[in-house]
Amino acid sequence: MAGEAFDVDECRIAVLVPCHNEELAIAQVVHDFRTALPGAVIYVYDNNSTDRTVDVAAAAGAVVRTERLQGKGYVVRRMFADIEADFYVMVDGDATYDAAAAPAMLAMARDEGLDMVNGARVTDREAAYRRGHVLGNKVLTGLVTAVFGHRLSDMLSGYRVFSRRFVKSFPALSAGFETETELTVHALELSMPIGEVATQYVERPEGTVSKLRTYRDGIRILRTIVNLVKQERPLQFFVTLGALLFLLGLGTGVPVVLEFLRTGLVPRLPTAVLATGCMMLAGLALTCGLILDSVTLARREVKRLAYLALPPPARTAP
Repeated sequence: MAGEAFDVDECRIAVLVPCHNEELAIAQVVHDFRTALPGAVIYVYDNNSTDRTVDVAAAAGAVVRTERLQGKGYVVRRMFADIEADFYVMVDGDATYDAAAAPAMLAMARDEGLDMVNGARVTDREAAYRRGHVLGNKVLTGLVTAVFGHRLSDMLSGYRVFSRRFVKSFPALSAGFETETELTVHALELSMPIGEVATQYVERPEGTVSKLRTYRDGIRILRTIVNLVKQERPLQFFVTLGALLFLLGLGTGVPVVLEFLRTGLVPRLPTAVLATGCMMLAGLALTCGLILDSVTLARREVKRLAYLALPPPARTAP
């Protein structure tokens, strides 16, 4: 790991805090990051809070801005578009992440020239990281890494460090909590240099409520993963779909063919039509996969060129 020391005065550091109704937690977040990263500018982006989040964050010394479109994805899109810095620290505004880990994460990004450093959550407190959330994170992370590469252990972490090159080349498209999946796939798809640091994770302050809805947001994240696989790995997606249709057609069609060879009759015409349709759809899926794979390659080249048009993160001399 890179050295622990990180001099904020060496470069511009922006701490980005998206939040919604975090009146009881946001002051602690701002205070902790001002202590860990003196000299960094802390931006709190409020997302239509109905409590005193804006006033509390401003009183704590943060630069407060507002995003009216509801959803974390919209907030991330706005933050990345508005803020100019050399490195960005993005963290949730619920005071569950360890601000003291930020200097080490920034030092790793700087010293190793990384575009993203992920804060992998570590905790022994069940109240902080419920078993259902742990299982869901492992399943969803496993799905993404199986397709795009095994380089991260906590895809849904809300604590990350980004280079300017990452932020300004990131095509933020999602609306809600699925933005973490999009961030991860962007890094993996372009084979960016990335790293991961284990960070302490604690429960939310008493009286605050998580905005994450386990099943609803889990389904949305799963849907995002499927869409990203379809968009970024179309050949793999459509070959899998075509294989399932082929097997269905084979399973329903073989008995019909055997009956025809034995008797010369096709007594189950609807089954024969179903089998024929499945085989035709399987061939169409394969064709779509081949065409879209070429389109995706061109899109990936354009994204890669946009990424390379920006200067790499600062790197200390060996």
